[in-house]
Amino acid sequence: MGVGGYIQQERSDAELLAAHVAGDRYAFGELFGRHRRQLHRLARLTTRTPEDAEDALQDAMLSAHRGAGSFRYDAAVGSWLHRIVVNACLDRLRRTKSHRTAPLEDVYPVPDRTAQVETAMVVQRALMRLPLEQRATIVAVDMQGYSIADTAALLGVAEGTVKSRCARARVRLAHLLGYLDAGAHTTPDRPGGQR
Repeated sequence: MGVGGYIQQERSDAELLAAHVAGDRYAFGELFGRHRRQLHRLARLTTRTPEDAEDALQDAMLSAHRGAGSFRYDAAVGSWLHRIVVNACLDRLRRTKSHRTAPLEDVYPVPDRTAQVETAMVVQRALMRLPLEQRATIVAVDMQGYSIADTAALLGVAEGTVKSRCARARVRLAHLLGYLDAGAHTTPDRPGGQR
């Protein structure tokens, strides 16, 4: 309940960001709390290690906190935060240039679902083998549910670039996960599976 017995309405993301810019010292924390889980998952899927994800998320939130005054309100605040996190992850990966394969745990493991967890780990390992730009694009479109147009705006590239990166990433993931090889061994019209 608000002051004087009135029920306080929840502020929108844009209202929270504006309040932060105006000096409300709690507004940004509330905004971040609202998006933290999704942004953390995005960072975890985009980077190589949990430590890199945490560092990139912290870098991104500091950047958003400091740069809030430059937000133009021409996109959703959540999309703006997403773009900052993706950019922070890509910057961190470019800086480290680490191509080693690290064991990955499921970000949100589900008890007693071993097969699902194992599948998620295999998919995450394959995802980590994609080039950075393809990984960021496929995570935004296929895992976070952003449209092609929104993803293009988030990443600062043309829509055609998003489409081609997604197509290449999907083919590469299918190959890494063995889906293309499984169907290539036999065909009904030629003996021995030759095409």
